[in-house]
Amino acid sequence: MSKQLIKGFFAAVLILGIGACGGQLNFDQLSQGDELIVLTRNSPTTYFFDAEDATGFDYELVHAYAQSRGLTLRIKLAFTLEDLLAMLANGEGHLAAAGLTLTPERSARFLVTNGYLQQKPLVVYKSGASRPRSLESLAHRDIITLASSSHVELLTQLKSQLPGLQWREIRSADTLELMQQVTEGKAELAIIDSVEFRLQQRLFPRLVSALELAGDEDVVWYLPNKPDATTLLTDLNAFIDQSLTDGTLEALKERHFGNVAFASRINSFTFQRKVRSELPNWQPLIEEVAREYQLDWRLLAAVSYQESHWKPNATSPTGVRGMMMITQNTAKELGVKNRLDARESLRGGARFLKTLKRRLPPDIYDPDRTWMALAAYNIGMGHLEDARVLTERSGLDPHRWLDVRAQLPQLQNPDSYPTTRYGFARGNEAVTYVDNIRHYYNSLQLQSMPDNRIKPPLRTDELITIDTHSLLPAAL
Repeated sequence: MSKQLIKGFFAAVLILGIGACGGQLNFDQLSQGDELIVLTRNSPTTYFFDAEDATGFDYELVHAYAQSRGLTLRIKLAFTLEDLLAMLANGEGHLAAAGLTLTPERSARFLVTNGYLQQKPLVVYKSGASRPRSLESLAHRDIITLASSSHVELLTQLKSQLPGLQWREIRSADTLELMQQVTEGKAELAIIDSVEFRLQQRLFPRLVSALELAGDEDVVWYLPNKPDATTLLTDLNAFIDQSLTDGTLEALKERHFGNVAFASRINSFTFQRKVRSELPNWQPLIEEVAREYQLDWRLLAAVSYQESHWKPNATSPTGVRGMMMITQNTAKELGVKNRLDARESLRGGARFLKTLKRRLPPDIYDPDRTWMALAAYNIGMGHLEDARVLTERSGLDPHRWLDVRAQLPQLQNPDSYPTTRYGFARGNEAVTYVDNIRHYYNSLQLQSMPDNRIKPPLRTDELITIDTHSLLPAAL
């Protein structure tokens, strides 16, 4: 964490002995203003700090639940899955919301909510190494997985069929450590859930999935197996079911995992290389300009990489030039005198992006607002509005990026573009443009996670609790 972040949250972070924070919680009907204590783990898919904001898929979902019931949310972190499950069994939290898979062993120990996500256990290896192509080929390989994970249960079941199957259990709560070990050659294979792997693969583009260890598995929240916890369980299930029908879960999935399917391993590999070799030369300037225009510097870095690969002298055959590849006409409108000056180009591009965001209808909210502004940066505001019109004609939501994204390619369809105000446009190019920027931006977010990670306590009999009542999910 940065010094500023530590200072800002010093009052909110408490180190408490496990014995001191034991005791029985009230699981009767929670009322407005009561405290909901949630156990989780610090990882890119569950809960982490992005700059000064708490975020993560599970965190935002449980935050939405607490907010809908008028409850104060308190997060307790565990740094191994073993500790997380032990804390839950001891009744130290009302529930565990940590991307946990439904398993028979856990179901026998805890109360279980309805599923809110699905994932598959994947066998992951380093590209170029020997790829396992069947379950039988896993025998006598060096496999690692998280201790107390659902994968240990699965591997234990498989061992009866494969006597040569062996594995090592890593005491952690974060699969980033597994991916790092396979990348560095400290292990041959790792078992990782598909949701976490797809999200974090951009940091380790040399890692690829070899095979699925099992089919789709439900991700659930767990509660202590106590009779008075059944009322809370019923209410949580009602919230999850409602979130499935009202679009809350779909919106969260799009926010956190939406661009993963469009990410390219080749792009990831090249981008990570450029992050190491080129970004340090430009990051101070990008951060300075981003602060000036109140933008996330990582977003500005992602746009400038997409435009020029951080080359201030870049020039295209169509005449656009500079770090942000600004046209001559746009440069005049923005007051950019020298497009090849990196500072001027970044300022011009940042100003243009902010202008486009302001021009969008006020009822389009972030992050959709940012993605649509980026599409307009590439294709023009007129063509973006045409795509929004086509979206509405199709019965979809013109305020939602995913729906507009689906219609942008129609701007080059001879059956569609003659019906629009501004006519033909390279809609596919705009889709790729935004997909790439989202990919680079999310990669930079993950890249900064080690600095923003909450460190485990120095003593093993301590845990960390964070009062998140005043914290809101991160927004662009």
